Amino acid sequence: MFDKPGNALLSPGDFVRHAGKPDWGLGQIQSIAGHRITVNFENAGKVVIDGNVIELQPADLPQP
Repeated sequence: MFDKPGNALLSPGDFVRHAGKPDWGLGQIQSIAGHRITVNFENAGKVVIDGNVIELQPADLPQP
């Protein structure tokens, strides 16, 4: 489904980071429709990512 195989492991609700945009901060996947991944980033807001072009990196939440 994705040209970037790591994106196939992602699901809505997962936390991710955009390797090329570290200043966007932590993001949470809102939806996946085809190769379009909608992510709500803490510093960039809602962004639609083309999952065939950008491979998002899974992120662990910081422990309290």
